[in-house]
Amino acid sequence: MVVTFKVTGGEQGEWAVLQVSGELDLVTSPMLRQRVHDVVAEGYHCLVLDLSEVFFCDSSGVGVLIAARRLIRSCQGRLRLVLPARGAADGSHVNRVLGALGVRRLFDVYGDVEAALGDEGEPLSA
Repeated sequence: MVVTFKVTGGEQGEWAVLQVSGELDLVTSPMLRQRVHDVVAEGYHCLVLDLSEVFFCDSSGVGVLIAARRLIRSCQGRLRLVLPARGAADGSHVNRVLGALGVRRLFDVYGDVEAALGDEGEPLSA
């Protein structure tokens, strides 16, 4: 079985949205890191990372998420992660990894892209 890693993107108002799918690991995390840097270089300082299709994330993937947070914060921007509602309730893989490493609280996590893009939505609790 060949696992395909993809990062697709788009813009919605002031927000850049990157949909990530596949495994976020040592091999693929540099691709996500580059895409985040490209988005910031294009002038977007508000970023939604949709991780609802990521089914595996190792420490290098977590490192990219933390680095993305640091980069966005250095631009006085906002970073929001999307983990599916079912993942928020019973623990998606990424959610479990972030929680196990004690870094889940660093991120604003939403159940879907629409909630992440809305100003009235509150992030899901850690």
